[in-house]
Amino acid sequence: MAKFLLWLILFVLCWPLAVFALVVFPFVWLILLPFKIVGLAVGGVFAFLKALLFLPARLLAGRPV
Repeated sequence: MAKFLLWLILFVLCWPLAVFALVVFPFVWLILLPFKIVGLAVGGVFAFLKALLFLPARLLAGRPV
């Protein structure tokens, strides 16, 4: 909601820039999408390594998982 309100303020102050931002935003999102996917994959790998690293400690602790 805050982004929309900021866009409305920009639209009132300088409508050509606001329309340009509205047109360019989907292209920027598409360009950044592969980086988001790689970040998700790297985060998953780190979560797996953390779980693998702490598995012996969790097994020796004797508490329910």
